[in-house]
Amino acid sequence: MDSTFEMVAKTFQGLEEVLAEELRSLGAENVMPGRRMVAFTGTLETMYRANLQCRTALRILRPFFKFRAPDADSLYEHVKEYDWSRILSPDKTFAIDTVSNSDEFRHSRFVTYKVKDAVVDWFRDRDPEGKRPGVRLQEADVLINVHISGTEVTLSLDSSGESLHKRGYRVAQTDAPINEVLAAGIILRSGWRGDCPLVDPMCGSGTFLIEAALIAANINPGIFRRGFAFERWPDFDAELFDRLYNDDSGERPVAHKIYGADISPKAVAIAERNIKSAGVARYIQLERKPLSAWTEAPQPAGVVVTNPPYGERISVDDMDALYALIGTKLKHVFTGYHAWIIGYRDEHFARIGLAPSEKIAMMNGSLECSLREYVIFEGERKDFVRRGGKIGRGEDRPAASERRRYDRADRPDRRDRDDRRRRPDDRRPAATPGERFRRAFDSAAEEPENPLARRRNPHALKMIQGRTPSLKPMEGPLMRPKGWRRKDKNQDQDQ
Repeated sequence: MDSTFEMVAKTFQGLEEVLAEELRSLGAENVMPGRRMVAFTGTLETMYRANLQCRTALRILRPFFKFRAPDADSLYEHVKEYDWSRILSPDKTFAIDTVSNSDEFRHSRFVTYKVKDAVVDWFRDRDPEGKRPGVRLQEADVLINVHISGTEVTLSLDSSGESLHKRGYRVAQTDAPINEVLAAGIILRSGWRGDCPLVDPMCGSGTFLIEAALIAANINPGIFRRGFAFERWPDFDAELFDRLYNDDSGERPVAHKIYGADISPKAVAIAERNIKSAGVARYIQLERKPLSAWTEAPQPAGVVVTNPPYGERISVDDMDALYALIGTKLKHVFTGYHAWIIGYRDEHFARIGLAPSEKIAMMNGSLECSLREYVIFEGERKDFVRRGGKIGRGEDRPAASERRRYDRADRPDRRDRDDRRRRPDDRRPAATPGERFRRAFDSAAEEPENPLARRRNPHALKMIQGRTPSLKPMEGPLMRPKGWRRKDKNQDQDQ
């Protein structure tokens, strides 16, 4: 195989840019973020590093065969044309994972069976005794990923095996724990790297705390795993992998504590077990404490990251009161902090009572969630900005495609448009009423679908205030008398 080859790293929606930056830092080339994936090129070392060190990757795929298949028969024939002796032998086992986004191939299980039949038949046709590799659903020697988009089919080797979110340190869990990759991605997206305290006041099984400790100490998340699929490949370089696995030269001391708490004694006990399993207990201060008991925050001011209940799999007696309490504690206890909260329902976020500086659409399991940042400052917003405070991430803000459609950040900044109107060289001749209507119609068509997000026009409001309708009062009864249609019909007949 070539020394440099194509790869694809899978991730969650909203974390593509974070993963792309991780891959660049590992030396990957031609890094191109996509939808829930990042394409890149590199060597075996790049692939090993991506599996060991990427915190926001779910799996690393190595494409080896691409073709077009308009129907099932064509799919079977193309798969059977490949030289499968390059990656399989009769004494090996294999498994197939299929992702299909196609009108022709709507059922991934059907695709899986079709590809499996083609691979098995390739070996049977070439072996006098009909020997062929076996199919094994768990811990197979070779994992084949089938991706179909329309008629485009890509076969890849899955170098990771189990999803990379399964770090290996979790020994127990609470109900609905947050995914490790998602937790790490939220922390990295916040910009936190261990240079200030991090707090999770509703820590559950401690996932945010552990991932934060691994980030702060620069510990590779893959060192806890039992193994990777690429270790069973024919070209596996054991010496290279051992050197990368045992290299801890990048680890660093943690300057600030990480603080976690939860109201549930069971959750705190589970978090403590997981923290000890990950070997990061010295970096984390854990206690049983309800959110209502927080009266002061660790200093200097840092970052709050938390995943409160959504009311789906985990609920409390009064969800509105919980989110209102979150807002109260942020405003009065965590002043100076940046808070990052992932949630599911807009009405719950509204109870927080603070305007988010950023919204990012994210998937948490099967739920379409939103990650929101709140900048907590004293006094008025304008005074905070005047003192040099910043709200939002400026050039680091995510692309519009990564945010919800109703997010105001998707729309052009109105102040910039006002500045352009004031420039003499940009002035245009006065528009006719028809032109003004057409421009207003065109601009409205380009706006987001939610019309309630638009600001009201104060000048138009002034024009209509205090006025009465100019229509003439109606003469006669408000409604036609009952049976008027029948009466007219009878009159027509009489005529």
